[in-house]
Amino acid sequence: MTRVAALLTAILAGTAAQAGTAQLPELQPPALRSSVSISGDLVRIGDLVENAGPAATVPIFRAPDLGTTGTVGVDRVLEALKPFGLSALDTRGLSDVVVSRRSRTIHPDHMKATLANAIAAQTRTAQAKDLLISLDRQPQTLQVEEAATGELQVKHLYYDPRTGRFDATLDLPGSEALRRQATRLTGAAVATVEAVVLARAVGRGEMLRPTDLIIERRPRTELGSDGFIAPDSAIGMAPRRALAAGQLLRAADLMKPDLVTRNDIVTLVFEAPGVTVSTRGKANSSGGEGETVSVTNLQSKRIIQGVVTGPGTVSVLANAVSTSSVLPTDPTVTGSIQSTPVRTEIIRPASGLATAPQPHS
Repeated sequence: MTRVAALLTAILAGTAAQAGTAQLPELQPPALRSSVSISGDLVRIGDLVENAGPAATVPIFRAPDLGTTGTVGVDRVLEALKPFGLSALDTRGLSDVVVSRRSRTIHPDHMKATLANAIAAQTRTAQAKDLLISLDRQPQTLQVEEAATGELQVKHLYYDPRTGRFDATLDLPGSEALRRQATRLTGAAVATVEAVVLARAVGRGEMLRPTDLIIERRPRTELGSDGFIAPDSAIGMAPRRALAAGQLLRAADLMKPDLVTRNDIVTLVFEAPGVTVSTRGKANSSGGEGETVSVTNLQSKRIIQGVVTGPGTVSVLANAVSTSSVLPTDPTVTGSIQSTPVRTEIIRPASGLATAPQPHS
């Protein structure tokens, strides 16, 4: 029994020794990293050195500013590592280590959008998307902690609706870095609307086409009550006067395009109940559809006021002018009579009958 027990003990001891040898990991030597990215404000040994062992959590340098990158010389790293028994460090032939500090970036456009939301919520007179925010000084892009994931907020806001001026302070919950930066913003907020603007210079009476128009956001006060909001309202219209490129279009600036131009030869149409007669005239003024123009009747030489009803056509109502002004004895006058025709007879001498002798003086 003693021999059996001794044999079992030897076998178990050998098995345990083999198992222990198999479980031991191969130790890797510490080695320097060429670049690191960190989020905190301290650089630790484990950030710079692979396989740093128990010393990995020890801080040895301050980190760069949020959102920036710096370098540290290998000689400085080795000097800082001496007290921690890492003298056998593999530097991999490096001369510097690049250290980057991660951060969350807050751009000026994000600040403006936050201000617009706060002002819109306070005034309730315009939507945030319609507010144009102008800052007195362009702010710098803010860098805050990567872990500060909350919403940017307006902590204090003063807004004057009469002038549009504001004074505001921004805040980000959980960010100490933001509190150390300038977050007070001043400026003006103006309500805007979409307006139709000329893409090029346009002359008087020139018909507007879609390519002549662009949409821009303009202050609501510039547009007024007679401004066009949709470009469809302006397409096909014509300026009453020459307009420059970039000029805002208002209803008062536009008219229907001229269908009759001054000095044009036009068709002058006289209309009365049952009678329509047309003749030629010369336009003394220009006008669009539905506008009154002055026309000289080329036969009677009289000046008549008529309404433009089509390209090169002017209509005159019966009660607007005497019949003789439009109906000269002229073979070029054409017309139609819809009233009941009157039967007329022309008496001519009978064939073969002698005419009555003419008295002699």
